Amino acid sequence: MTAGSVKRYNAFSDELKRIFGTRVQRISVDAGFSCPNRDGLLDSDGCIFCGGHGSGSHGIRRELDIAGQLEDGKEVMRRKYKAQKFLAYFQSYSNTYAQPERLRKLFGTALEIPEIAGLIVATRPDCLPDSVLDYLAELHRQTYFWLELGLQSIHDRSLEFINRRHDYACSLSAIEQAKARGLRVCAHVILGLPGESRSDMLATIDELNRVGVEGIKLHLLHVMKGTRLAAMYEQGSLAIMGRDDYAGLVCDVLERLNPDILIHRLTGDGGHDSLVAPLWSLKKFEVLNLIDAELEKRGTRQGCGFPGVTSQPG
Repeated sequence: MTAGSVKRYNAFSDELKRIFGTRVQRISVDAGFSCPNRDGLLDSDGCIFCGGHGSGSHGIRRELDIAGQLEDGKEVMRRKYKAQKFLAYFQSYSNTYAQPERLRKLFGTALEIPEIAGLIVATRPDCLPDSVLDYLAELHRQTYFWLELGLQSIHDRSLEFINRRHDYACSLSAIEQAKARGLRVCAHVILGLPGESRSDMLATIDELNRVGVEGIKLHLLHVMKGTRLAAMYEQGSLAIMGRDDYAGLVCDVLERLNPDILIHRLTGDGGHDSLVAPLWSLKKFEVLNLIDAELEKRGTRQGCGFPGVTSQPG
């Protein structure tokens, strides 16, 4: 645990405060990227959970350019959280799905904005050719930098069900190549994918312990308007995890997770205008408080049951 933290897990926010000495907030950016799973290279429909602007990217003022989005975000974060420094978070779609020259221009623009202390770049594991990874390694040497990978699951059957159009071997290769260049890697994991048991989900956590990612984002399965997942939900063929079950599962994950791994997120809210289910996720702080309370009730914390390598992907 980070010194002075009241959390029973290794919170990313605490790490940022330790490094920068002040409150640091992420500002989500939409740089107009596409995705090989939507532009026809692999598919045109995308993942079954992904909405019209990319998964999890609600609330961005897309009519503004990069500088405008960041300046607008700074004002919001100052007012809401009294933050003094910020990370430009390139979130929507696959933010390395371009030539390095374009990436250099976009990311360079973000770093020129006052009080932007670093970058977080989210992408798919199949959008990281060597030329892009080499440029990201330059960024890592230049500024505070994280690479976020949409891993979701280690189980190929789950990746096929959600129409990722890549397998776990692709994710593993991306992690290994990024780590070989010294990059910090944060893996996105979806809890509650159809067909996955508790042991399946914990096997994903065991594998992330094994490969040594530096960060993790946990997401519950959101059903968003206009997605194929929403159609399944409306037809009654999709079960969504309840709030208490989700909080308990997150605690199971934290207990098993390497205590050195930074927790970037434990839940998400999906956005009021586009979320179909679960509606309980809109009360994000209630969910976080429930997780805190459950850990306290158990008398446990992140890594208390860290077993090392216990399983292989299947």
